[in-house]
Amino acid sequence: MARRNPIQETAEDTLRLDKWLWAARFFKTRALASEAINGGKVHINGTRCKPSKTVQVGDKLTIQRTPYEYAITICKINRFRRPAKEAVLLYEESEESQKARETLAIQLKLQAASMPQPSHRPTKKERRKIIRFTNKNS
Repeated sequence: MARRNPIQETAEDTLRLDKWLWAARFFKTRALASEAINGGKVHINGTRCKPSKTVQVGDKLTIQRTPYEYAITICKINRFRRPAKEAVLLYEESEESQKARETLAIQLKLQAASMPQPSHRPTKKERRKIIRFTNKNS
């Protein structure tokens, strides 16, 4: 019996947007993908859409996953969720998008490094002082 290839390369194949985002591993569940689409975090070819919108090869998606933004082009349709190595083959990210994400990651890392980190958790006595201080100011 011949095994069916889960990755389809023909342009006639279409798939629901939420299912494609799930298969491409942008979201952990279809429910999270649908929620992001309904929240306006995903755009197809520059327009807002619904989770049931069908996507096909060549569509351009803009996906906002806080704090990053992805600008991708769909290369293949996959009806099943496969390993991450195969999921990367489903789309192609623009160079501008990659560079913007890398710069933002570096900025966030530097920002986190500049913030002082406490050396320990507050003790019960320190917590009481904090509570007294915050209640006095409110």
